[in-house]
Amino acid sequence: MNDRRAPMTAESVQELLENAGAQVMARQGRSDSYSAPRDFSFQVQGLFPNGMGLQVVARQFTYRDPWEATGRVNDLVDISLLRGGAYSPLPKGYPWFQGEDMEEGVDEEGVREIVALVGGLNPKIYLLQQLTGN
Repeated sequence: MNDRRAPMTAESVQELLENAGAQVMARQGRSDSYSAPRDFSFQVQGLFPNGMGLQVVARQFTYRDPWEATGRVNDLVDISLLRGGAYSPLPKGYPWFQGEDMEEGVDEEGVREIVALVGGLNPKIYLLQQLTGN
C-alpha cells in the first residue's frame, strides 16, 4: 500500500493554475549553492479573471529516504487567498478559507479543489453576504 502523496513542483502548480484560466507567476527558492537555508522551495501566484487570486508556497522539502540525499519532494503546500490584492477568507459555506486567509499543509488533491473553487467563484457573493448579514 502506497500512502505517499503526489509531489508538486512550481511547474505543475503553474500549469494547474494556467489550465484554470489564471495569469501566473512562479519562482523557485534559493539554489543549492547558497549556504543559507531556503525560505521556500517554490512560490506560484495566480490571478483569475474574476479578480480572485491564489498564492501557493512550498515552504520546505519533505524527505522520503533516510539519508536525505535524494527523494526530496514537495507534497504539501500553503495556499493564501487574495481578493483585490489583499489576503481574504472565503464567504461562509465553503470548505476552505473559513475565517482565515491561508490553508496550510494542502496536498495536490486539495490544491486542485481550491483552484477550481476560487477560479469559478463569483466575487459578488461577498457583497451579497455583507448585505444579508451572513
